[in-house]
Amino acid sequence: MKKIIVAIAMTMELATTGPTALAQGDSAATTPQTETAMTAADSLLAGTAEEGELLSPEELVGEDMAPGMALGEDMMGLGLHDQLKTKFVEGSAGFMSLVALALVLGLALCIERIIYLTLAEVNNRRLLADIEKKVEANDMEGAKTLCRDTRGPVASICYQGLLHADEDMATVERNIVNYGMVQSGNLEKGCSWIRLFIAMAPSLGFLGTVIGMVMAFDQIQEAGDISPTIVAEGMKVALITTIFGIIVALVLQVFYNYILSRIERLTSQMEESAITLLDILMKRKQQQ
Repeated sequence: MKKIIVAIAMTMELATTGPTALAQGDSAATTPQTETAMTAADSLLAGTAEEGELLSPEELVGEDMAPGMALGEDMMGLGLHDQLKTKFVEGSAGFMSLVALALVLGLALCIERIIYLTLAEVNNRRLLADIEKKVEANDMEGAKTLCRDTRGPVASICYQGLLHADEDMATVERNIVNYGMVQSGNLEKGCSWIRLFIAMAPSLGFLGTVIGMVMAFDQIQEAGDISPTIVAEGMKVALITTIFGIIVALVLQVFYNYILSRIERLTSQMEESAITLLDILMKRKQQQ
């Protein structure tokens, strides 16, 4: 601060002395006028220190720059939740609400599918080993009871196979395959709605983009001038809705791919269990 005040005082002194002082070289820098300017700067700093006054942002950087600095400090002070809320309002609450609704409904369906698929998984090897023991002991009712008391599609398929265990193997295989298709449909229930929300989210964002551009052109037409301040609001709506729509689609796509991987693993377990059950029943018929 002292250097700044000294520079200001020297500039004022040079302005009063004129260009002749500049032509005198470096020796002119130590003239009595310069010493007087430095003494005045020291006195000004001393007076400020004695009074205990602090310079305001307007005095340091100027009145024009101070509001911008204050606005930047306010934005830095906002948390992530407050920033998202601000951008949500700036992106037109009508279209942003539709994008948020697609996110909520899509996540609800994803969570429901994940819970269902998690509960559908059991220890299939142990289940088939217990079924094989009961079939070898000719305890078919015990095997059926075991399948009924076990959750999941694998146990249901095994129960259908045991129900037709006394029929020919072609009939048993046909019943297992048909019921396996029913169980596969149950695993994929609701996935079509998740795909719908994945497609809807960016579409709603692009719709907001188009409407924001129309708003910008309407404002240009009314004002008769292409000014950044005029089209800023419409462009902001266009960009924010697109960003949020793409983010929602990406989030739902990650959950959807995870659900598909779980469904593929359960389908593979169902096919493996069906083959193992057919082998068990075939062995039983050969022993009879």
